This record gives sequence, C-alpha cells and structure tokens, in this order.
Amino acid sequence: MAESTIQRPGVAAVVRALLPQRGARWTSEAIALTTVVGALTVIGLVMSFSASFVDAAETGDPFGVFLRQLLWAGVGVPVFLIAANLDHGVWRRLSWLLMAGALGGLVAVLTGLGITEGGSTRWLALGPLVVQPSEITKLATVLWLADVFTRKRAQGIDPSTDPRHAFLPAVPLLVVLSVLVMAQPDLGTTLLLGLIVGLVLLVEGAPLRHMGTLFVAGGTFALVAAVAAPYRFARIAGWLDPEADPLGNGYQLLQSMYALGSGGWFGLGLGSSRGKWNFVPNPETDFIFAIIGEELGVVGAVLVLTLFAAIVVLGLRVARTARDPFGRTVAFVVTGWITGQALVNVAAVTGLLPITGVTLPLVSVGGSSLVSTLLALGILVAIARARARPHRKVPR
Repeated sequence: MAESTIQRPGVAAVVRALLPQRGARWTSEAIALTTVVGALTVIGLVMSFSASFVDAAETGDPFGVFLRQLLWAGVGVPVFLIAANLDHGVWRRLSWLLMAGALGGLVAVLTGLGITEGGSTRWLALGPLVVQPSEITKLATVLWLADVFTRKRAQGIDPSTDPRHAFLPAVPLLVVLSVLVMAQPDLGTTLLLGLIVGLVLLVEGAPLRHMGTLFVAGGTFALVAAVAAPYRFARIAGWLDPEADPLGNGYQLLQSMYALGSGGWFGLGLGSSRGKWNFVPNPETDFIFAIIGEELGVVGAVLVLTLFAAIVVLGLRVARTARDPFGRTVAFVVTGWITGQALVNVAAVTGLLPITGVTLPLVSVGGSSLVSTLLALGILVAIARARARPHRKVPR
C-alpha cells in the first residue's frame, strides 16, 4: 500500500511539488549558475542589437530584431526564476505533457500550419508570437527520458545490464523525432536530439558496445543526409576548401574567419563590426560569435567560452551531487546539451566543423531557443538548490 502511494501521489502531493521549494537555500552552485546565465543573457541582448542593426535597418526598423529578442527575454527570465524556485520533481509530472505538446507541434509544422523561411518550415504562429517546436522538443526529450529511466530503476530494472531496457524507448523516440525534424528540414537540430538521447543513455549506463553501434549508425545517417542534399554537400565542400569558391560555397566560412581575424586581442569596439554590413551571413544567429570576436576581440570571445566552461563545471557538480536519479540525469544531460550546442556553433564559426545552422545558446537571436534554454537552466538551478533542503521523496 505504501509503495502504491509513492507511485501515484494524490492531488496534495502534486500541488506541493508545484509550490516553491520549502527549506531549500541558494547554494553556491545555484548562485554561480544564475550569475553565469545572467551574464550570457545580457551579452546576448547586447550583441543581438549590435549584430542585427544593419539588417534590421534595411527593413525599416533598426531596433526591430533587438526589441523582439528583448521581449522574449522578458518571458524567459521570469520562466528561469520560476523554474529555479520550483521543486524540480514537478517536471517529472509535466514531462509527458511536454512531450505530447512537442510532438504535436512538430506534426503541426508539417501539416500546412508551419511558417516557411529560407527553404525550411520550422515555425508556428501562436497569435503575435512565432515559436519553433523543435526547440521545445529538446527539453521535452530530456525530461521525458529521465522520467522513463527513473521509473525503470524504481521497478528494479538496471539499463546497464539489460540492453533492451537501455535502448527502449529512447531509440524509437529518436527515430520518430528525427523523421519529423528532418522533414522540415533541420539536420542541426536532429544531430542535437541525437546528442541528447546519447547523453541520457550514457548517464543511465547503457552498455558501451551498444552505444558504439548507435554512434556509428548516427554518424552514417548524418553522412548520408549531408551527401543526399545538394546544399548540405555544398556546405561540406565549402568547409573543406573555402578558397576554391570564395564567392559561393566558401563565402560564409571565409567571411566569418575574416571577421574573427580582424578583431585582434581587444576588438574593433562594440558596434564597429564591418562584417555585419552584409558580409557575414546571419550575423545575429548562426554567426554571432564571429561578430563577438570582431567587436570584442580575443578577450570577448574567450569570456564567452569561459562562461560556457563554467556551466560545464557547475552543471557536472550539480549532477554528481543530485539527491535523486531524475535530478541527476536531467542535470547531466542539460549541461551536456547546452554546452555541446555551444561547442558545435563555435566550431562551425571557426571552421573546425561544417556549418550546421546550430545557434549559440542564450546569445544568438531566437525566441523559442532563448526561453527553452532558460527554462532548462532554471531546472538545473532548482536541482542545485534541492541539495540544501531536508530529504524527501520526489513525487513519481
């Protein structure tokens, strides 16, 4: 009877989980994470205005892009603070609803309701807001899989000794999500979803030999997808030898490198980028790190990288000391997802990886990305704070 009560809590237990954490204090990790997130958000707002000013002015409103991003920050910051003050166990209850909403959004995008831009159909209009369901899908995947594996372990199932339970339902979910996202098409987000599922399997102890097989299968899929689409193949050709076609396939990378190289140690000065004057493509989104390097120099670029490195250190510390399996998995995967995405973006901007269209979390312009990332980091802060409250079972 007692076990049944734990598995199916009453309404009162769920309501308690929705209330701010009682007895929890702001630990050093929680304070440091909040500071780092605040710094990256402020840098993102400043650089979004600087990087978008020229392109936005050509549309008649030089402040347009910045004001939209500021509006999204006005949504995302309260979301972060609310999530940081809630019992993180509530996200186990909401994970199924979030996953259902994410899947519904991905399907809706492909059924004539989506907004097409730049050859991709990735967005939905919800009144005055335009959202990107694939961004919410990343967080939904983390929370839903963390809940599933927590339930498995509560039933005495150890994924590290039973490959079937390690890869079900994670791999089928990844296949479904990949099909829906690739139909938009969006290879970058598909690869990030693969990273998220891989991190979940890693922290849950999936057998490494099976993980290797999954990695090879994922790499093969990415290679085939890149070769099959002419524009993706052109990106790879431009990455391998950008100077062979400086005005075509190699243009984006070369302009990014020129912008980074002209910044020197201390940059040309905030707002003084030459690359954003219709040279660097997508200066406020995919290539905002190039504008940071040009305007703020090596010092500014290293500062941004240091802040992401701080998220790695703090996030892994929170994961290691989490008080429950769900919190441990979420903390580890959120840390790996956000910093991994940042690494992919910076690597593409600097020519270490082909251009994938992956944005820089918290910094690049993008409302759905900003809000979902702030929500994920707010949950991470809540897990850090949970260590400081008296131990009690998290509602299942």
